[in-house]
Amino acid sequence: MDKWAELRTAYQVAKLGTVSAAANALGFHRATVNRHIDVLEEEMGARIFIRHARGYTLTELGEDVLRVAQKTEEIIEDLAGRVQGGKAALEGELKLTILAGFAELMMKPISDFRAENPNCIVNLDASENLAKLEYGEAHIALRAGPKPDHPDYVVSNFAQISFNLYAHDSYIQRFGMPNDAGDFDNHQFVLPPSFGGQLSVREWVKNIARPDMIALSSQHVDVNFKAVFAGIGMGIIEDHKAKRYEGFHPVLPPNQEWSVPIWLVTHVDLHRTEKVQAMLRCIKSAH
Repeated sequence: MDKWAELRTAYQVAKLGTVSAAANALGFHRATVNRHIDVLEEEMGARIFIRHARGYTLTELGEDVLRVAQKTEEIIEDLAGRVQGGKAALEGELKLTILAGFAELMMKPISDFRAENPNCIVNLDASENLAKLEYGEAHIALRAGPKPDHPDYVVSNFAQISFNLYAHDSYIQRFGMPNDAGDFDNHQFVLPPSFGGQLSVREWVKNIARPDMIALSSQHVDVNFKAVFAGIGMGIIEDHKAKRYEGFHPVLPPNQEWSVPIWLVTHVDLHRTEKVQAMLRCIKSAH
């Protein structure tokens, strides 16, 4: 397909929502924008947009076209920056995705990246959603668990995160510290409704923490952490996070099975772009 101009036009319409806005951004006449869309839809053999009174809405095919166009624009802009001046200022959005429980690991890298690239906006999606890098849903992903095996992903090991059952001083003052791994009958827990990944902690919790022993349960990681900090119950916390805050005490001996690898993942098409490489350098230097 050789309709790059038409693809760029469709991308602007999708991004801005109307033909008028796209025409202004591109310096085209409205008729030119409409013609480009017609040509592209004829080339595709299907509708890219659904026209309505408020503007244009993407069809399912249009969503795919938008993702391809977005990645293409980023690669071309990156190339133009290299050609024009070696160290051209980076700008625009950089999208990261990571599990909410590990988002704290990204704060220093993001701060360093922003200090070096003040014209870039970092969009951090801290959720359970697995962004599809091949569709441009994120520039960089940090994935927990088995190593991603997508053929178009560039994957490197970022960290090995270990967990333990922790009690805070505020809890110990009220309920005391368990004597050993079998002394939990008179204790309370703060736990999420379910544990993701392949952590053996899931089986341990299932065998130890009866429903009547769970004082609070939330799917939100920060809520559970604050509840453990407040002494509502003991909870499963990352070792690195417990060390950053005062008053946390591990209840159990270290257990290698209670750990998970974190992988740094990019898409091969965008891996070498200046923006992605700049953030990767900040992530790796802070680790």
